[in-house]
Amino acid sequence: MAQGTLFIVSAPSGAGKSSLIQALLKTQPLYDTQVSISHTTRGVRPGENHGEHYFFVDHDEFRAMIKDDAFLEHAEVFGNYYGTSRKAIEQVLATGVDVFLDIDWQGAKQIREKMPSARSIFVLPPSKDELDRRLRGRGQDSEDVISRRMAQAVAEMSHYAEYDYLIVNDDFDLALSDLKTIIRAERLRMGRQKQRHDALISKLLAD
Repeated sequence: MAQGTLFIVSAPSGAGKSSLIQALLKTQPLYDTQVSISHTTRGVRPGENHGEHYFFVDHDEFRAMIKDDAFLEHAEVFGNYYGTSRKAIEQVLATGVDVFLDIDWQGAKQIREKMPSARSIFVLPPSKDELDRRLRGRGQDSEDVISRRMAQAVAEMSHYAEYDYLIVNDDFDLALSDLKTIIRAERLRMGRQKQRHDALISKLLAD
């Protein structure tokens, strides 16, 4: 069976990466594409389920996993840990399923070091004005928070060249088409195609 591909997707807040991933998943069967589920030590929120939204663990278990080098990446945010389990990712990839991981540039760097075969995609907004408009359109943040998010966005966008692919999310449907094209191209790579069509190739080359 052909090995799945781990796709890392990063973008500044408001660029639309989460919307693109969710729209993509609606067009892909579960046996082809899934989104990564992280481990976390934070409490379960209403409507969340263990193993569906997160793998919920306590601090001692998470620290033990860090000690065992069980994470491709991990970080502490406001007193809680979040991490991507190497075992969980590898188990899904081994079944031939592609996995999408929505993560920032720092986490992406950690993962590329431990899993060089991963493919990375950076999503940019079409302009700062449009990014500002999208952040304000949420109606959730104060002026101070929006200013901080914009400053953070510029810092994050400076790392775009570290990625394999770049998508500018100006027209959402076009950006989604670009994302699908990247997946299609990766699935047509020689190594993956040789695994998938091994029996056919053997018959075609038989004397």
